[in-house]
Amino acid sequence: METGEILMELTELARRSPEIRRKLLETAQSDRPLSELCRISTELGYPLYEMDLISAGEDYYAAMRRSTNGGGENSPMLEGEDDYYELFLSDLRQIRG
Repeated sequence: METGEILMELTELARRSPEIRRKLLETAQSDRPLSELCRISTELGYPLYEMDLISAGEDYYAAMRRSTNGGGENSPMLEGEDDYYELFLSDLRQIRG
């Protein structure tokens, strides 16, 4: 399963379980938030590795830059830049309940 798919699965779990949502959001308070997210994800049955998360974020952002204004220095900055973790937390924060 790819990193983006894992994060979507975790988001769905968080929608159904306030406890899981809380745990995932609390990773932001950790000294090593990516490590903590990966640990929780793996415990939930979704193996996730820091390097995969970082690489997927960079790939996503590069694709977005290419699709906006042809890329390069004049491309608009996108919220979250290449940080899949921050995008993931943003999605979690939008979940009601």
